[in-house]
Amino acid sequence: MVAAPFSPLGALADFEHRDLTPHIGTRFPATQLSALLRAPNAQELITDLAALVAHRGVVFFAAQDLSLAEQTRLADRLGACAGRPATSGLHRHPISEETSEISAEVSVIDSKGGIARADVVQHARASRGWHADITFERIPSDYALLKMHTLPDVGGDTLWASGYEAYDRLSPAFARFLEGLTAVHTAPFFVEVRLPPFPFFPFPLYPSFPLYPSFPLYPSSPHPTPIPSARPPSPDRMWMLMGGQYAKRTGIPIQDPRGAPENTGSELTAVHPVIRTHPGTGFKTLFVNRTFTTRIVELAPDESDTVLDYLFRHISENHDLQVRYTWGQDDLAIWDNRCTFHTATNDYPAAAHRQGNRVVSLGEKPFFDPASRSRRAALGLAA
Repeated sequence: MVAAPFSPLGALADFEHRDLTPHIGTRFPATQLSALLRAPNAQELITDLAALVAHRGVVFFAAQDLSLAEQTRLADRLGACAGRPATSGLHRHPISEETSEISAEVSVIDSKGGIARADVVQHARASRGWHADITFERIPSDYALLKMHTLPDVGGDTLWASGYEAYDRLSPAFARFLEGLTAVHTAPFFVEVRLPPFPFFPFPLYPSFPLYPSFPLYPSSPHPTPIPSARPPSPDRMWMLMGGQYAKRTGIPIQDPRGAPENTGSELTAVHPVIRTHPGTGFKTLFVNRTFTTRIVELAPDESDTVLDYLFRHISENHDLQVRYTWGQDDLAIWDNRCTFHTATNDYPAAAHRQGNRVVSLGEKPFFDPASRSRRAALGLAA
């Protein structure tokens, strides 16, 4: 059965807002989320907000005075209002460090430290950075909230793409083929091995983390570095070399558990449906991403590589199912990781500083319901 879809209640209708594209993205230029949290009808407003984000994919709020504690509380309430399992809470990033200023539930997105970009980012194709947050977890994210408080003078935009519209752009025959298939999601940026030169690391790499350690990935190879055509290590081999070694070498323990009882251990791998059903809207959405999805379980390796490459390009090359957001000071974005993908734009000078705080809520175990419908079909939109 499809989880009963819920639509926006209309409590936000009186607040000034504008849809940024037909398929994804809505912006509120003059609404303070801190005021919504304190409002007498806060429960109604937050439930409506959760529904709006589920339908529109990502919602932006300009110039927020929301404190970090309030941001964390809002993330927790959004998931609860949307009906997440009682065992799901806020995610703790596997290599987050809790300090007196920032809790383990807050990830610092920082161009200079904390969860940082590495030099390799500026020399990689930007299209390789598309992802949904933490899909390597058995219980991945529903909502994520990012407030940007430090910005470069120009650049540093973020793009989001609609998984609903990506599904709707597939031919009916191809969509039927994908429905029921499952894919492995992994976190290769924790692997302490020499990787081929083409992967992209869009996620937190601490400054002390070496991208290219001293030992080769393929010990039997005569090449000093893996050739581009070499097949990446198998998931089993990958997990032997990851998580625990990283924690031991850096002194940063792998967080355990990470917001849900299912998200435990250092083997950061999960299997999810290629097409999933959003429990709030009842819509079908594409659910693979270039950063974390490594293979389709039911296909041969070459078949899987071909299909995944097409789906990754389907997300990155269709600019008309995307929204690009230019951040303003203290702007906050809320997005639904179940039905969107996003990527940062690392086009600003190395000396510039870009920093924000992100809080990620956990949802439910992804599922596919054959009785669910596409967004276009459910809304009566032309195919």
